[in-house]
Amino acid sequence: MFDTMTMTKVIGGLCSTFLIFLLGAWLSEEIYHSGGHGYGEQAYVIEVETEADGDVEVVEEVPFAVVFASASASDGEGLWRGCRSCHALESGSHGTGPALYGVVNRPVQFYDDFAYSGALIEAADVWTPENLSAFLENPRGYAPGTAMSYNGMRDVEDRANLIAYLATIGG
Repeated sequence: MFDTMTMTKVIGGLCSTFLIFLLGAWLSEEIYHSGGHGYGEQAYVIEVETEADGDVEVVEEVPFAVVFASASASDGEGLWRGCRSCHALESGSHGTGPALYGVVNRPVQFYDDFAYSGALIEAADVWTPENLSAFLENPRGYAPGTAMSYNGMRDVEDRANLIAYLATIGG
């Protein structure tokens, strides 16, 4: 009943069926998962209304001098913990960064025995509270090329408190 030709036809039919399923799976994978999504411009954009244009809340920025006038040195002492891994508060005792003893209102490149990056002298001459605040907010933006790898302190009250604390040290 089963001769060689019948067996060959049955095996060929099974192989053809599996090949068609394999090619179908491959084609559907190409169509639905990897092809066509995100390649080109959108055909249309749906406009979404945000808040009414007149209802946008305007945030009034308070000058740093006003915030600094009400700063708390005791709160700044707690913020100092993030700085002491690279800086010291003893005069002439440097860490990765220069000593911050008496840093408020002192010249920028004060210590001769510390290798400053040179980018700071172009940014300011004296570390006034305003200059310190701008530097602490975004060191690389304030003094491009600075060696300080700190990402910045965004909260103006925290910066004012920290500078108030530093003003009490060696001032």
